[in-house]
Amino acid sequence: MTFVREKHVDYIYGLDKREKDSFEYYVTEHLRMSGVYWGTTAMDLLKQSHRMDRDRIIKFVLGCQNSDGGFGGNIGHDSHILYTLSAVQVLATFDALNKLDYEKTINYVLPLVKDDGSVMGDKWGEVDTRFSYIILNMLALLKSLDRIDVHKISTFVLNCQNFDGGFGAIPGAESHAGQIFCCVGALAIANRLDEIDKDTLSWWLCERQLAKDGGLNGRPEKLSDVCYSWWVLSSLACMDRLHWIDKDRLHSFILACQDPEKGGIGDKPENMSDVFHTFFGIGGLSLLRAEPDLKMIDPIYALPVDVLRRVGIESPYTKRFKI
Repeated sequence: MTFVREKHVDYIYGLDKREKDSFEYYVTEHLRMSGVYWGTTAMDLLKQSHRMDRDRIIKFVLGCQNSDGGFGGNIGHDSHILYTLSAVQVLATFDALNKLDYEKTINYVLPLVKDDGSVMGDKWGEVDTRFSYIILNMLALLKSLDRIDVHKISTFVLNCQNFDGGFGAIPGAESHAGQIFCCVGALAIANRLDEIDKDTLSWWLCERQLAKDGGLNGRPEKLSDVCYSWWVLSSLACMDRLHWIDKDRLHSFILACQDPEKGGIGDKPENMSDVFHTFFGIGGLSLLRAEPDLKMIDPIYALPVDVLRRVGIESPYTKRFKI
């Protein structure tokens, strides 16, 4: 199967044109901010961000900021560190960080760091290494890493590594590819990636590729899923071990998950497309460098390399490989 680029462009562009009274619209209302990030970043990787309504998107993003400085998943929704990062990423993509109240936003996330270096997602106190990555990513984009104790946060992340080389959400939690992406990304931003056993971790990651279809799963004994084309590949890319998997078979798996008629990418072949898997599928193809007309994505920050350069960031990945 070939990459149906124009179908994907039309699919993403049409997402906001769909019926606002549909079931799908309302069950995803709470994560609209992340949906905007997935869609705009995918369009940028496809070199079609100019087709997006920039002013309308920026207005929506800024409208999701609450009085506490954080951003919610939609207008009027409670603040969360995840949606705050998504907001910053979208504004960076559209060269609109100048519209952000930096101090207000930064002051929202600073109290989320606990004494042991763990990071909460919101005022309700859930701790997860996802949030450790998020705060480092966001403050790096805002050139404000000096406002937090990076060493303490990254030490907590290191303490979440397991005997199998993987990482969990908290110390002692099961290794999972999604958590590994967050932990590897956090350590890369903190310049502490050399403190882990990369070979053991990379072996665990390459074992996620299934013999029957070439796809990747998130942990042992699970089915393959397109989103792990990002979570696993990005981690391997950060450690210069993309060659540890069969890239051609993974490329074929991602293409098999496309909807060749309507566009978009689903989690598995012949399943319905959604913007989440569409973004991570395209991101995986970008990391594989399997499709010539895609922008390069940075595996640490999950943004196109040119977006990072426009905000003044040269990530450890692009420096190492002189991209």
